[in-house]
Amino acid sequence: MQILESRIPAPVVAIAVAIGMWLLSHAERGYGAPGPLQSVVADAILMSSGIIAFVAFAQFYWAGTTINPFRPECASRLITRGVFRLSRNPIYVSLLLLLLFHAIYLWSLPAFAGPAAFVAYVTRFQIVPEERALEAKFGAEFSEYKRRVRRWL
Repeated sequence: MQILESRIPAPVVAIAVAIGMWLLSHAERGYGAPGPLQSVVADAILMSSGIIAFVAFAQFYWAGTTINPFRPECASRLITRGVFRLSRNPIYVSLLLLLLFHAIYLWSLPAFAGPAAFVAYVTRFQIVPEERALEAKFGAEFSEYKRRVRRWL
């Protein structure tokens, strides 16, 4: 059994980062509220996040494989179609988009550090160990998938 470095689920990390973003934005208070254009962009990001997550979860369900990121060795199939053609980690992309939405909503420059911190943490402590486990399980098939599809976008 492969043990991953992270024991904190990515959604919990995203919530912690979002709280940090909120605290930073309230300590800084200088930019005010987003304007109409920012609101439209934020809404589009929010909807994209929901669609990506829904499709990714549905693909896991239809493939009949585990969605548990802490047990990648239990994966029964490698999913490489649909949203997985665009990103090897669409659920993490969805969480990143939620944090970008939150940063735009807070409209505070320091809040934009949150999405970058999320990417750095999840890449190091979740994605890289997951990739090692999937490469051990699926071998050349996963290596080829890694070569074709980006980690994030």
